[in-house]
Amino acid sequence: MKSEYDFSKMKSRKNPYASKLKKQVTIRMGEDVIAYFKAMSEEMGIPYQSLINLYLRDCVAKNRKLDANWVKRA
Repeated sequence: MKSEYDFSKMKSRKNPYASKLKKQVTIRMGEDVIAYFKAMSEEMGIPYQSLINLYLRDCVAKNRKLDANWVKRA
């Protein structure tokens, strides 16, 4: 094993799977919700958007459903 490697001559390329990993979306959230996740993210040391994604992923994995009995149905 060499003590040093020269990567200056290597050609870089984009990850072909990166676009399949996550999709950018625009979503409106209450300021209180954003503040909650930002505070939690500072405690945990990860970006708040990643924390929101992890929380939603956990909801999907556990097949959680929103209890929305307060919503009027037509």
